[in-house]
Amino acid sequence: MSFFGNLERDKYDRTYGDDRLLRRIWDYFRRYKRELIGVVVGFTVLSFVSSLRTIVIALGVDALETADNLLVLLIGALFITGVLEYYMNYWRRLLLGRVIGQLVAQMRKDAFDAALHRDLAFYDTNKTGKIVSRITGDTQEFADVMLFTSDVVAQLISVVVILVALVERSLTLTVVLMATMPLFLAAASFFRVLARRATRQGSRAMAVVNDNIQESVTGISVAKNFRREAMIYDEFVAINTQSYRINLWRGFVFALIFPVMNGLIGISIGVVVYVGAQMVLEGVITAGAWFLFIQAVDRFFFPVINLASFWSQLQAGLSAAERVFALIDAENTVIQREQQPFPDVAQAAITFKDVTFAYNDGQPVLKHFNLHIREGENVAFVGHTGSGKSTIAKLVARFYEFQDGDILIDGRDIRTLDLESYRSRLGLVPQQPFLFSGTILQNIRYARPEASDEEIEALAHSIGGGEWLETLPNGLHSDVGERGARLSMGQRQLVSLLRVMVQKPAIFILDEATASVDPFTEVQIQEAIDLLLRQSTSILIAHRLSTVRSADRIIVLKDGNIIEEGNHDALMAQGGHYAELYNTYFRHQSLSYIENARTMLNA
Repeated sequence: MSFFGNLERDKYDRTYGDDRLLRRIWDYFRRYKRELIGVVVGFTVLSFVSSLRTIVIALGVDALETADNLLVLLIGALFITGVLEYYMNYWRRLLLGRVIGQLVAQMRKDAFDAALHRDLAFYDTNKTGKIVSRITGDTQEFADVMLFTSDVVAQLISVVVILVALVERSLTLTVVLMATMPLFLAAASFFRVLARRATRQGSRAMAVVNDNIQESVTGISVAKNFRREAMIYDEFVAINTQSYRINLWRGFVFALIFPVMNGLIGISIGVVVYVGAQMVLEGVITAGAWFLFIQAVDRFFFPVINLASFWSQLQAGLSAAERVFALIDAENTVIQREQQPFPDVAQAAITFKDVTFAYNDGQPVLKHFNLHIREGENVAFVGHTGSGKSTIAKLVARFYEFQDGDILIDGRDIRTLDLESYRSRLGLVPQQPFLFSGTILQNIRYARPEASDEEIEALAHSIGGGEWLETLPNGLHSDVGERGARLSMGQRQLVSLLRVMVQKPAIFILDEATASVDPFTEVQIQEAIDLLLRQSTSILIAHRLSTVRSADRIIVLKDGNIIEEGNHDALMAQGGHYAELYNTYFRHQSLSYIENARTMLNA
C-alpha cells in the first residue's frame, strides 16, 4: 500500500484547479463585503503595527550607540504598538470569525440542499455516510483553514512593511537576504504537491470511517440477531486503522514543514550575520541596521515558513472545498425538459410508449415496454423478483431517467412536468415503510403540513373506527421512536398509508410489504388501501391475495415484458404463469386453502 492508501474516488468526485476553487470560494466571501472591509482594515493596521516593533527596536539600538534622548520615546512607542496590536488582532478575529461562520453555514446549506435534490440513482451508487462527512467534516476543515489563512495574510503584509525598511537601510544586505528566497519557494512548492494528495486521501479515509459507523449503528439489530458484534467491530478496527495510517502520514507531511524551513532559516541567518558584520566593521551600515536585518531574518522568513505551511494547509482547505463543491455540482440523471404545473385532477392516466430502461449500461430491465393505465384504474403487477415491477413504479415516480421511449401522464410527457407539482399529487408507500422520529400525528401530516389535527384525526378514525389507535399509549400523539421502532410493522404500514391518504393523490403507488402482520391489522390495512384505490389511479406491486383481487386489472411480468393480463378469475382459468405464481405465493392466503388445511389436520 502507498503512503496515503489507495482509496477510490466517489463517482461524482471532480478535480478542480486551484484558480477555479479560489474563484468559487470568493463567490461565498463577497456576500459579506462590509465585514470583509473591516477585516482588511484590521489586517493592514495589525500588520503595520506588528512590523513597527522590530523597526523601533533597531532605532533603539542606534539610540544607545549615540546616547540619543529618543530612547524614552522609543520605549513609549513600543508600549503603544503592543496595545494597538492586541486590540486590532481582537477586532480582526471577531469580524473574521463571524464571516467564516456565516460562510460555512451557507456552504453547509448549499451542500445539504444539493444532497436533498439528488435523485435516487445517486444514492444507489454513493454511500450516505460519505455524503454526511462532506457536509459536516469537510466544511469544518475548510473553516479551520480559512482562519489560519487570515494569519498568513496578516504576516505577508508585515513582510512588505519590513522589506521597505530593509531596502531603506541597506540595499546590498537586502539583496543578500532575498538571494536565499528560492530555497524557501522550492520547499514550499514541494510540500504543496505532497500535502494536496495527503489531505485528499485523509478526507476520503475519514468519510469511509463515518460511513462504516452509520451503517453499523443503523443495522445494529441485525448484527445482534446474528451475533455479529465482534465481526462489525473488527471491520471498524480495520477501517479505522487504515484512516489512522493515512492521517499519520498526513501529519508527518505537515510536521516536516517547520524543521525543513527552520533549517533553511539557519542558513539565511548565517549568511546575513557574516555579511552584515563585515559591513558594520567597514562602516557601511550601523549596528542598529545590522540588528534590524538579523531580527528581520526571523520576522521576514517566519511568514515565509507559514506561507509554505499555508500552501500545505491551503491544500487541505481546497481539498475539503473540492469535495463539498463536487457534491453541490453532482448532476442528476433525471432531467426535466420543462416545468409545467401538474393539472388539478382527481385521477390521472398513465401511458408507457416503447420505454427502454436500464440501471446499468447494457443490462435493460424494460425493453420497448408499452402499457396504458386508464384514469381511476387500479393495476396490480405480479411476477418473480427482477421481473420489473418496482422499476415501473420508480419510473412513474420519476426517480430514474429512462433511456428511450415516452411516459405520458394524462397525455403529457412526464419530462415536461414540474417535479414538485407532480409529486405533490403522487402518493407512494414503499415496501419498507419509513417513519421519522416524532409522533404518529406528525408523521401523517408530513405529506401535507397544512392539514389540521381534526382532519387527520377524522382520517385516522375512518380506518376500522380508529380501533388501531386504542392499542397505542397516547393515540395519535404516541411517539413512534427512531425509524418507527416503537410501532409494529403493521402499524407502520397503516401510518404510511394514512400519510398518503391525507395527501389525496391523483396517482397512488403501493409497493406492498412482504412481512406478515396480524389478521386484525391486515384487515385495517386493506381497508385503507381500498379507500385509496377508490380515489386514485393506482399501481400495486402486490404481495397479498386480497390486494391482487381488489385490482381492476392484473399485469403479469417476466423479464420486463407483459406476458399475461386480466382479472384474477380469467388468469386462473388460463392456467398460465399467473396460476403458477398464485399457487406459489398467494394460494396459502386464500380462505379455501386455510379451511382445507384445517380439515386435513382434524382428520
